[in-house]
Amino acid sequence: MAEEKKNGQQDLNQLLKIRREKLAQLVEEGKNPFEITKYDVTHHTTDIVEQYETLEGKEVSVAGRLMSKRVMGKASFCHIQDLKGMVQCYVARDDLGEDAYKDFKKYDIGDIVGVKGFVFTTKTGEKSIHAKEMTLLTKSLQILPEKYHGLTNTDLRYRQRYVDLIMNPEVKETFIKRSQIIKEIRNFLDGRGFMEVETPMLVANAGGAAARPFETHYNALDEDVKLRISLELYLKRLIVGGLERVYEIGRVFRNEGVDTRHNPEFTLMELYQAYTDYEGMMELTESMFRYVAEKVCGTAVITYNGTEIDMSKPFERITMIDAIKKYAGVDFNQVGTLEEARALAKEHHVEYEERHKKGDIINLFFEEYCEDKMIQPTFVMDHPLDVSPLTKKKPSNPELVERFELFIYGREMCNAYSELNDPIDQRERFAAQEEAFAAGDEEANHTDEDFLNALEIGMPPTGGIGYGIDRLVMLLTDSPAIRDVLLFPTMKSLDPKKGEVKAEKSVAAEEKPAEKIDFSNVKIEPLFEEMVDFDTFSKSDFRAVKVEACEAVPKSKKLLKFTLNDGTDRKRTILSGIHEYYEPEELVGKTCIAIVNLPPRKMMGIDSEGMLISAVHEEEGEERLHLLMVDDHIPAGAKLY
Repeated sequence: MAEEKKNGQQDLNQLLKIRREKLAQLVEEGKNPFEITKYDVTHHTTDIVEQYETLEGKEVSVAGRLMSKRVMGKASFCHIQDLKGMVQCYVARDDLGEDAYKDFKKYDIGDIVGVKGFVFTTKTGEKSIHAKEMTLLTKSLQILPEKYHGLTNTDLRYRQRYVDLIMNPEVKETFIKRSQIIKEIRNFLDGRGFMEVETPMLVANAGGAAARPFETHYNALDEDVKLRISLELYLKRLIVGGLERVYEIGRVFRNEGVDTRHNPEFTLMELYQAYTDYEGMMELTESMFRYVAEKVCGTAVITYNGTEIDMSKPFERITMIDAIKKYAGVDFNQVGTLEEARALAKEHHVEYEERHKKGDIINLFFEEYCEDKMIQPTFVMDHPLDVSPLTKKKPSNPELVERFELFIYGREMCNAYSELNDPIDQRERFAAQEEAFAAGDEEANHTDEDFLNALEIGMPPTGGIGYGIDRLVMLLTDSPAIRDVLLFPTMKSLDPKKGEVKAEKSVAAEEKPAEKIDFSNVKIEPLFEEMVDFDTFSKSDFRAVKVEACEAVPKSKKLLKFTLNDGTDRKRTILSGIHEYYEPEELVGKTCIAIVNLPPRKMMGIDSEGMLISAVHEEEGEERLHLLMVDDHIPAGAKLY
């Protein structure tokens, strides 16, 4: 196996060497393709088929990447791929001339070429271009993935999106559709009189959302600044200034984990409209989602992950408290105190923190029992005040606010408010957020004095909403992960120099004795005094499991969701509260140990089917945890004895 791999690498190196030699020969002959500065293109490849009746027999000029080549003596066929698609070209020595045909035969798959010729149909009935001229525009010095398997390695696809776009036409279609979605959003809002604006990305106070910001330093001003986590507070300042309908589509940055629905930098759209409320925002959202789906997909009834999503009908509306009553059987209208709320949380296995108030616990119940039930478009309304620091209270119940979230396929698609415009109330809310931060909530907002000053000048009654553009694109392109709709998603860097350092360290480690680890400050739990008999112990089924996927559980700081291969024909899901110690992407591919015959336990609305085994100890007053990872040679499902 090692010998085959070595030979394969030698073959690859030889092929790469040949390509460079071809380029050197072209340069020597005065045919350096990299000196060409332009090429006149008259049509895209798809025009040849779609406009065949008009173009038949006429001269056209196309350019693109050479994706296949079949040389048959004095005549050859090749396929050229451009933005729109692919077309076959017939290339004959008698048409090109002997020297040009010799050059063509030396072209490699991946080269970028220009073709000039007339449109015709081959004997087999394929609409093609009969080439009269072939021009090498760019020499490809690398080798594309093999044609029939394409680029299938997911990690490599994300890292080398340029190759992914070449090899997988459906990927290109996803990003073309993404551009169309954003275009149609703009068209819709322009039709309603909204003005597109831009606001700062580097801010002194990153507010407007519950998230940890990235921090940096502004050298010219010698000030620490943050990357924005939201667009909200600056857009509201513009409402104060009299711009009655504003929106922004822009990048925001949140210092959080990477999983199928989250990326540290993502595209957010926020809009604000004076003299309306969250009811007005519901109407706008429903109309916009329906409009964009019809424009981009041709219908408001779409399929996502095999499930039909119907946006043609009026969206369902339900309050958060009614949703909890419906799906969890708990009526928080009858719960008066924090102590009662905590007792219900314990009874229903809803995890909460000491700092959480009654409203936080209501929100946790919703996340645990309701979110994944919202498959068809559903507006969830009237959230607790405790989790909504920038929202107007409901006049009929000051413990609740005029807020909604739209859920589709169990995912939050947007978040909207009747915006708080009372500066006195807003100052009190900021103070409560400062208390939450002091109590350990790293995502709490901080007081923004300039924003409070703007509110004191006076902001009219206003409706506001924030949309995750990436999630909308996922929905309308039937994409399972956020990375599939981001051209260049965040990836852990592969630094060759770091690799060299690691390799050097590895060699050095072989030459010197193993590192001596100091366990003098370690505390471990005392051994159990109570014995268990062998029969009881043997009922526990410990298995080796392979981590096929791992992601952070939305709205949980602690939980990671593992998709595991346990050696059976189904995938096992286990949730583990170890996010403080590991990022999800670093665990994919690892071999771990799990107990697999525990009864399923619902956590954050997800059934956890077992427990991953970790080693825990205390060191210097802090808890330390190591997930038990074993030799990758152990197969999935191997039983531990």
